[in-house]
Amino acid sequence: MDRRGEEIELVGGVEKRELSVVDYDPAVRTPALDVHVHIYQREDEAITRYLAFRDRLRSSADDRALYAATKRDLIAQGFDDMNAYADAKTDVIAAILTRSGM
Repeated sequence: MDRRGEEIELVGGVEKRELSVVDYDPAVRTPALDVHVHIYQREDEAITRYLAFRDRLRSSADDRALYAATKRDLIAQGFDDMNAYADAKTDVIAAILTRSGM
């Protein structure tokens, strides 16, 4: 199911990207692309949280350093499951979001 060319609105930036929606295959990963994309319905409250988190990291050198150090420490642990890695960042992300006013 390749739906190239569908109209997709990207929130958070105007950078043009070619997107392709295909059937999910858990065996296929593309770490060489160095991107992680979240897709949400319009008006999903998660969008507000992600943008607040992004803006906080852009405006706070301390939180940016904390998040980077946390990610480095977690990556060094060698998670086999990306969900476990993401879960391990939850407390730091929550603290940063609190400081962003969320």
